Amino acid sequence: MDRIVGSCGIVCTECPAFIAYKTDDQALRVKTAEEWSKMHEVTLEAAEINCVGCQAAEGVQISHCAECDIRSCSQQTHQLTNCGLCGEYPCERIEKFFEFVPPCREVLDEISASK
Repeated sequence: MDRIVGSCGIVCTECPAFIAYKTDDQALRVKTAEEWSKMHEVTLEAAEINCVGCQAAEGVQISHCAECDIRSCSQQTHQLTNCGLCGEYPCERIEKFFEFVPPCREVLDEISASK
C-alpha cells in the first residue's frame, strides 16, 4: 500500500483507525478506542475507529479529521494534499499542532524539503 500522509503530517497508512477500516479488524478497533480514550481523556467506542484517510473526499473519517481546520486549509484553501507542500509551511496553525504531535513535523519537513 502506498504511503498516505494527511494534511497535518499524520501518516494515515500507519494509523490504527485507517488500518482497522481497511482490514476490518474489530480487535484493533477495540484496542485503539481504549488507548485513545485514555490518552485524550474522552470516551471513544470501537465503532468510531474507522477512517478512509485524510485525503479522501468521501467515506468515513475519525470525527476530528472530518472537521479539521488544518485539513480544510491545505485541501480547500491551497488545494494541496498536505501542509509540507505549501509555500507558507510552516505556518502558525501547523506549529501549534506540532506541540501535540511532534513526529508530524519530521514527516512534513521531509516532504517540504523534497519539493
